[in-house]
Amino acid sequence: MPNSDYDEGLTWTVEAKVKYKNIPYFVRSQARQRIEQLAQASGSDTITAEIVEKARVEFGQ
Repeated sequence: MPNSDYDEGLTWTVEAKVKYKNIPYFVRSQARQRIEQLAQASGSDTITAEIVEKARVEFGQ
């Protein structure tokens, strides 16, 4: 996935990117926005697999 898909101010771990790619393509942009919001709300500049998982649970996947 091109780096342009990710917020410039946030770093994604390899594990987070793998989990993100498992999200159905038609909801990825919404999921990405929520993932980035969760990271920023927690004061983190790194997206971890745990943050991706938290967003996934919110979306009911």
